[in-house]
Amino acid sequence: MKAVYIQNYGGRDQLMYGDLPKPEVGDNDVLIEVHAASVNPVDWKIREGYLQKFLTYEFPLILGWDVAGVVAAVGAKVTRFRVGDEVFSRPAIERNGSYAEYIAVDERLVARKPKNLSFEESAAVPLAGLTAWEAMVEIADVKPGQKVLVHAGAGGVGIYAIQLAKAFGAHVATTVSQRNVEFVRTLGADEVIDYNARDFSKELSGYDVVFDTMGGDVQEKSFQVLKKDGLLVSIVSQPNAEKAKQLGVRLAYFFLQPDGEKLAKLGQLIERGLVRPVVGAVFPLQDAAKAHELSESHHARGKIVLSIR
Repeated sequence: MKAVYIQNYGGRDQLMYGDLPKPEVGDNDVLIEVHAASVNPVDWKIREGYLQKFLTYEFPLILGWDVAGVVAAVGAKVTRFRVGDEVFSRPAIERNGSYAEYIAVDERLVARKPKNLSFEESAAVPLAGLTAWEAMVEIADVKPGQKVLVHAGAGGVGIYAIQLAKAFGAHVATTVSQRNVEFVRTLGADEVIDYNARDFSKELSGYDVVFDTMGGDVQEKSFQVLKKDGLLVSIVSQPNAEKAKQLGVRLAYFFLQPDGEKLAKLGQLIERGLVRPVVGAVFPLQDAAKAHELSESHHARGKIVLSIR
């Protein structure tokens, strides 16, 4: 099968396009004929070797942990899927990824693809959508009437966080650059701050939830907009516990744990029209290096997708 893979850690020049064997299918695996994959920052962070302390791989390593496609085969113990089912998934990051014509994924991480989405749109959902789901629905438990601030609302995770918070009845503010102000309004943002022109920490107050996708100074300033007993959720770094205690606010920091059942719930919201993916750019598989370059620029709007079939 054709695949994009690396033989060593390093820059974009390490990305190779060529032939590798089809993955072996375990008893609990679904073999997916890949139609589309998406590119996430974790892909190039793994490529660069930043996560070597946490993840050990054998080479060649196929990158990519978002996929949409068609079930081509199932393992002996698989009960939920059949050959021909259209599916999407955030595969296990410990295994080979989705920049390939086929990927084997444990069935518990797989869900049926939303009927109203293309394969490219579906591939743009799992990792970023599940991250936003875990933050907004499971950790923050957003309620009608609450005030939620989503940082970097035009980014891959931010687009879903805005829509989920709105779907659950919140008033949503977000920070973006000037070129994305109108775009995030179309996602449902009630209040939009151009971070190059305005300081969110001086304009917003009394917020129930802040979703930090940036870290650093943005995270530190976010304490100022929370009301007492408000919640700061981060996917970047562990927030300052001492400061939280002084201010009487709560903290959460998490790594995404993929789950097919949660993905199916998100898919239902998509089919109901309450959430939609935003595909900002599509590249053919052999141009994965160009896709990584765009992702590394931090200026992509929405999701970057690789079209494979």
